[in-house]
Amino acid sequence: LLVARIAVLRKAIGAAILGLQSMPSIAWFPLAILLFGLNETAIFFLVILGAAPAIAGGLLSGVDHVQPLLIRVGRVMGARGLGLYRHVILPAALPSFVSGLKQGWAFAWRSLMAGEIIGIVGHQFSIGQQIQFARDFADSEQLLAIMVVIFVIGIAVDSVFGVLDTAIRRRWGLLGSEA
Repeated sequence: LLVARIAVLRKAIGAAILGLQSMPSIAWFPLAILLFGLNETAIFFLVILGAAPAIAGGLLSGVDHVQPLLIRVGRVMGARGLGLYRHVILPAALPSFVSGLKQGWAFAWRSLMAGEIIGIVGHQFSIGQQIQFARDFADSEQLLAIMVVIFVIGIAVDSVFGVLDTAIRRRWGLLGSEA
């Protein structure tokens, strides 16, 4: 939150967030292997690098786009410092933050799949490992079935985020008459 309100931090960290977001997380995989070895920690590193910039970007965007009128009204009502953030800025930024979480989840999910396909870890069961086995054995039916599972998981998680977004917007009076 400090990054959103302090111009020097915003320029420095905002540029870093944008740079990380534009970089494919799979490009970090060689470094992850060097740092952590070929294990779950390396894949977790990819997932974090895939998700964190989008989540941070969503929060920054939400804080940036809080209507100045809301901030002025909050101050008139006595909100200052952390109270202003807690009662005015964060609630107003929540819809953008949820959008950032949704986008972060999508990036994390892709990073996880890529990490699992490239870095099969031991004898552990994973969707990425199953895709690799289906490819190795030229089992197109299995490969397509796994891809459908990945697709369905994506739709299910998107639905959860849709429900969360609607609940937040309803709670804070941000829905129009159509919902």
